[in-house]
Amino acid sequence: MATSKHDQAQLHELLYQALETEIGGAQIYEMAIECAVNDDLRKEWQEYLEETRTHRKVLLNVFSELGLDPEVRTPGREVVAHLGQSYVAAMQMAMKAGDPVAAELVAGECVVLAETKDHLNWELIGHVSKKATGKEGSVLKQAFEAVEQQEDHHLYHTTGWTRELWMGALGLPAVLPPPEEVKNVETKIGASRAEQARGEMLKRSH
Repeated sequence: MATSKHDQAQLHELLYQALETEIGGAQIYEMAIECAVNDDLRKEWQEYLEETRTHRKVLLNVFSELGLDPEVRTPGREVVAHLGQSYVAAMQMAMKAGDPVAAELVAGECVVLAETKDHLNWELIGHVSKKATGKEGSVLKQAFEAVEQQEDHHLYHTTGWTRELWMGALGLPAVLPPPEEVKNVETKIGASRAEQARGEMLKRSH
C-alpha cells in the first residue's frame, strides 16, 4: 500500500526530528560524561556517545538516499533542538551546584528523557519500514536494523543505572552495575524482568 502525501510529509518530519535527536544526543552524552562519577557508567556513556554519532551518520545516509535536505528546519525539529539544549543546561546547572552525586543523577535522568524520544523515533521508523515499498522501504529497513539493538541498550540500561544510583543516594541497597547491564537487556520485557530480578541479585551480593 502506497503512503499518501500527508503520510509522506509526516514521515519526513519524523526523520528531521530523528536527525536532530541524534545531533542533540551527542551533546547530551558529552555533558553527561562530565557529570559521571561512577567509572563503569562513564565508560558506558562514552560507548553510547560513539554509537549516537554513528546513528547520525546512518540518518544522513537515509537523507541522501531519499533526496532530503538535512539542513531543513521544521517547527518540530526546533522543539527537539530546544529540549536537547535544555537537558545540557540542566546538567550544567547541577554541576555548578557542587554536588557530584546529585549532578550524576541529573545526568542519568536527562539521558533517559532524551533516549526515550530517540527510542520512539526509531521504533516509528521501524514501523514505517515494514509498510513502505521500493527504495524508501529498503533504505528505512536497513537503517532501523543497523541501530535498533543499540537504541534499546541506551534506553533500558541507562534507566537501570539511574534507578540504582537513586537507590544508593536514598541510602537503600543498590545493584551496581544494574541488573539491565548484568543481564544484557535488549527488550522492554527483558528490562522488566531485570528490574524484578534485582531483589535476588541483592541477596547474592550480601
